[in-house]
Amino acid sequence: MRFIINIMQIDSREVERKTKELVQPIISRMGYRLFDVEFKSERGWVLRIIIDKPGGVTIKDCEEVSRKISALLDVEDMIPFSYMLEISSPGLTRELEKPEHYEFFKGRLVKVVLREPVGGKREALGYVEGVKEGIITLREKDKGDQLHIPFSAIAKGRLEPEKW
Repeated sequence: MRFIINIMQIDSREVERKTKELVQPIISRMGYRLFDVEFKSERGWVLRIIIDKPGGVTIKDCEEVSRKISALLDVEDMIPFSYMLEISSPGLTRELEKPEHYEFFKGRLVKVVLREPVGGKREALGYVEGVKEGIITLREKDKGDQLHIPFSAIAKGRLEPEKW
């Protein structure tokens, strides 16, 4: 008997949500923070688990997390077709696509490009002070002014590397 799986019926967001629930406790016990989970079709399906830790993530860290998580995902068998498991770090200039990404990088320097001006600005460079009720609070790098930017006004945001 032959089984055919309709890949289009897979809800990527649901796979991401379930994966977060499964891996969060393990990743935390290992000393890492879970930044995000992505499940996408990229020349085949990829389940990307993005981790971080103070001082950054090494290839050895990714390998260690991959071994632990891979076994768990095999047992849970939530994805009924083949996919590639990828463990990575957010990177130096990571795109920030969700309010929780800004919260994750509280205290770090970010650059945002706005859909509409906020406080007369079309873009801002500043340190994330917090996120509350969909409002990102930044402290401008140069002037030190505090900006309150609705997440819905952000067209694009990313981490900015700082010169040491």
